[in-house]
Amino acid sequence: MKIAILSRNPRLYSTRRLVEAAEQRGHQAIVLDHLRCDLVIEQGDPHILYKGERLTDIDAIIPRIGASVTFYGTAVVRQFEMMKVKSAVDSQAIVRSRDKLRSLQILGRAGLGLPKTAFTNYSKNTSELVKEVGGAPLVIKLLEGTQGLGVVLAETKKAAESVIEAFHNLRARIIVQEFVAEAGGADIRAFVVNGEVVGAMKRQGREGEFRSNLHRGGKAMLIRLTRQEKAAALLAAKSLGLGIAGVDMLQSKRGPLILEVNSSPGLEGIEKATQKDIAGRIIEYVEGMTQKKPKQRIKE
Repeated sequence: MKIAILSRNPRLYSTRRLVEAAEQRGHQAIVLDHLRCDLVIEQGDPHILYKGERLTDIDAIIPRIGASVTFYGTAVVRQFEMMKVKSAVDSQAIVRSRDKLRSLQILGRAGLGLPKTAFTNYSKNTSELVKEVGGAPLVIKLLEGTQGLGVVLAETKKAAESVIEAFHNLRARIIVQEFVAEAGGADIRAFVVNGEVVGAMKRQGREGEFRSNLHRGGKAMLIRLTRQEKAAALLAAKSLGLGIAGVDMLQSKRGPLILEVNSSPGLEGIEKATQKDIAGRIIEYVEGMTQKKPKQRIKE
């Protein structure tokens, strides 16, 4: 197979591992910067130009679309889909997952546990909003934030109201969410591929930090999911239509609470914590989608 990995940086760990895993299984892997793709929409002949050359003979793509370029990145994925090229992650599923509010609504409709969340159209009634999610302390998140950026812990009611009002004055879209104290600054990342949890880790924030993101200095360790946690992760990925997903959840007294579902989850933390070939599982999934499997697995 000829597999294109849509990534802006071929040196990133996740990109390199996908290339290695594809080549180890006898496939040709190329890295395409999706922002350098020109889309030509034509009746009966949609195609893509890359650095002036027409892309041909690509069997499948693996999108690694950054949050800051979701609009154009998903347009490129849609163009490949129009060209009948299989995508490991559906373009509309990427759009759903990137909209924090929409994804929470979908997850809530599916019956999944969530931290209590409120959203408002710049309402001045901040006191009532704080009360609705259980009062302070609470978490305030920018809808466009990633990797722990744009996330604030307000420890008092007065602080919460001040932060909410400040964001509203800046016309920034935010959600207000209950703070789950018993999680202890830790969360779980379950990595789902093709309806199966292929790895899971617990991420613990550094001392004094309530955010557990590895980009914020958190540490990752192997964890064995409970049956309830595994079921929640699978249902979350399925509800958003994601064949590949990183499902982040909190452990709480009332069961797992889904925080977010990532459509381009990083591989470095999960592979190092689990010592599993997650990239290889993704390539196997792509093979199954296209029904083009190698005759035998190439040994490392």
